[in-house]
Amino acid sequence: MNILDASLVRPATNYPQLPEGWRWVRLGEVCEINPRRPDLDRKDDSLNTFVPMSAVDQRLGTIVRAETKPFGQVRKGYTYFEDGDVLFAKITPCMQNGKHAIAHDLIGGFGFGTTEFHVLRPSPAIIPDWIHLFIRQPQLLENAKAYFTGAVGQQRVPESYLADLEIPLPPVEEQKRIAAILNEQMAAVERARAAAEAQLEAAKALPAAYLRAVFSGPETQKWPVKKLGEILNLRKEIVHPREDPSGPATFVGLEHVESITGKRIGSLPVEMSQLTGRKPRFYKGDVVYGYLRPYLNKVWVAEFDGLCSVDQYVYSVTASLADTEYVAWFMRSDLFLKRAPVGDAPAWLPRIRTDEVSATPINLPSLEEQRRIAAIIKDQIGSAERARRAIEKELATINKLPAAFVHWAFSGAL
Repeated sequence: MNILDASLVRPATNYPQLPEGWRWVRLGEVCEINPRRPDLDRKDDSLNTFVPMSAVDQRLGTIVRAETKPFGQVRKGYTYFEDGDVLFAKITPCMQNGKHAIAHDLIGGFGFGTTEFHVLRPSPAIIPDWIHLFIRQPQLLENAKAYFTGAVGQQRVPESYLADLEIPLPPVEEQKRIAAILNEQMAAVERARAAAEAQLEAAKALPAAYLRAVFSGPETQKWPVKKLGEILNLRKEIVHPREDPSGPATFVGLEHVESITGKRIGSLPVEMSQLTGRKPRFYKGDVVYGYLRPYLNKVWVAEFDGLCSVDQYVYSVTASLADTEYVAWFMRSDLFLKRAPVGDAPAWLPRIRTDEVSATPINLPSLEEQRRIAAIIKDQIGSAERARRAIEKELATINKLPAAFVHWAFSGAL
């Protein structure tokens, strides 16, 4: 089975037709939920395994960062569990996020954890892996939200929800066989996911790397240097509500510009008579620069006339000296941020003032060379973006596989 084959991914459904030898049971019939704690004769300074909610990896459903605490600190007020128990996070959003795990390798065979765990102790009729795989199904967790109790923000799944869950139950040996296959498949999915995520991070880093190579390269340093103030012209046209403007306009704010690539990812139609604050005006071909939190590298070359936010500067470029796209790519680069002095706004948000932008040096080759470089950068970053989208699509397919595999397992298809 190719785990990356999207055609294999099917939505989760119920399992009405069970294989021969399987039966439907309620979870409360085959495991003890929140069993009573036994009397423990322990010294207060003896160490015990402790599992806070943060110790459970929500993607893997495993305990990855268990702590140790003296018995005197955990003997009261915490949840008790033993090796082989299944821990179910009952509070939102941990429940929906998948923070459910099998307890194992506990000091002395038992441990303690947050009170936000339900404890499911398997009977001889069911193995921990079978319970764990069943309760982590996305559809089951989504359905559990309808049974929440408590105030908003502190809602919890009641014990009764788990006790009443109907679960397909094959013989124990069949459970072990299927669980072994599933665990192997899940491990393969995790390896594929880790590889795709590494590729995605590398693809995301490519645009910045391309710009760094162009504007910080040894050849670039041989080009003549000018200050940005010599080639940029700050527009100061402001549309203010007190001037009673009217008519439709298109608004492009910081949230509508993608970092580094300069791609516009949105806009907002506005009626100027309904503006509640002042808005700078830009024209097609202008450089619209996000000066607040400049490390976001939000620099857009306007594709039309419109309005932007007061967190953006608007510049026209002197066409006889510089190519607009070349200048915009430079302002998205690491070198621009290194050369431009960055100050702090009163709220401690970094910003660049207009005089600081003007004082920033830029290496300028001939106009023809600027245009050639800008075209190459656009092509390179376009290729990187296509690679990123392809990897994101692959990752989305990978993320659907665990639920699909579990669905097949509980349908008896494995």
